[in-house]
Amino acid sequence: MEFFRQMNVDWMGKSKIFIGLSLMLLIAGAGSWAGRGGLRYSVDFRGGTVVYVRFAQEPPIDQIRKGLAAEGLGDSNIQRITDLTRPDANEVMVILEQKGEGDQALDAGKAAILQALGKMFGATQSGKPDFNALNRTALADGLLRRDPLALGAAAGDRYSQLARDILAYRDGTRGGLVTSFDDLKNVAGVTDSVVSTLTTDCSLGTFAVRKVEIVGPRVGAQLRRQAVLATLYALAGMLVYIAFRFEWIYGTAAVLAVFHDVLITLGFFSLLNYEISLTVIAALLTLVGYSMNDTIVIFDRVRENVRLMRREPLAVIVNKSINQTMSRTILTSGLTFLTVLVLYLLGGQVLRTFSFALVAGIVVGTYSSFGIAAPLVVAWAKWRGSAAPSR
Repeated sequence: MEFFRQMNVDWMGKSKIFIGLSLMLLIAGAGSWAGRGGLRYSVDFRGGTVVYVRFAQEPPIDQIRKGLAAEGLGDSNIQRITDLTRPDANEVMVILEQKGEGDQALDAGKAAILQALGKMFGATQSGKPDFNALNRTALADGLLRRDPLALGAAAGDRYSQLARDILAYRDGTRGGLVTSFDDLKNVAGVTDSVVSTLTTDCSLGTFAVRKVEIVGPRVGAQLRRQAVLATLYALAGMLVYIAFRFEWIYGTAAVLAVFHDVLITLGFFSLLNYEISLTVIAALLTLVGYSMNDTIVIFDRVRENVRLMRREPLAVIVNKSINQTMSRTILTSGLTFLTVLVLYLLGGQVLRTFSFALVAGIVVGTYSSFGIAAPLVVAWAKWRGSAAPSR
């Protein structure tokens, strides 16, 4: 499939428009960046505690926020986790930035969140342990003490294995939250007497903590430094490759264009106050490769046309090369954009920043290939008063 078979647009004549647009976006992003005192980093980079909580019913976000504020955790960030494959997941993330220094501060943050949730959504029957919060040892000891299977002296290993199977079902099949003890009958070895014992001795809370992640500030700073180095190494490697495959000016222009793409995308994150997380870094590295590939396609066509149109000015050759590759650009970039746009709109909160980085990056990276990288090569050749660089 091919669009615009006889396309004839003077892209180099419009280069000032693209450069002006880029300058406006860069200035807006830099202004927002300076006004906010820097980018907003996630717990991955700044250190803190993330608690993943699953509820039996629709999670009351406002109630959770008020309850955390009452415990002095008003600065917590609460995010609903939406999953199209599991619409009944009813999960939220409670994110608390670290306050203080050392592991004790991290443990205190975790304990504070769990205590606040416990006060808001405690067990339904006072005085009984919450089955959804039991570990294997506690569950095995409880079964051994009551001996619902009447195993006598040989009960120890049997109840330990049964507890392991029950918790594997709870945490795996049921996602960490059992709402009815009768559901446990699906576990091999669980009889009516076992269910009766658990019903008598335990209660079923309305929420369960699925996972707790703790990131120290030193680890966060190290991850931030490694993320920056990974991006710079990727750009340096591409510069060397393109300089070897084409000429150094092509490599320089391509790397500057990609660097421009990353800065503008980060500017959008600052303007919208989105967090920079490890998944966003992965999206930025994906953007680096995607934008570079699009630029190389244009440069490769420029190199071919230079051999065929030796007497033409470089600006004319570049315009023709961009027009010849525009159909391919529209197809690849357009389809990729639609995919990540759907991911952004329907992928849920967890993938929101990742997909947004790709949405913004694909748009910026596509236009920078012909609006920034190509004009840089033309401007360099005009400044040097030389013929088109080629190899």
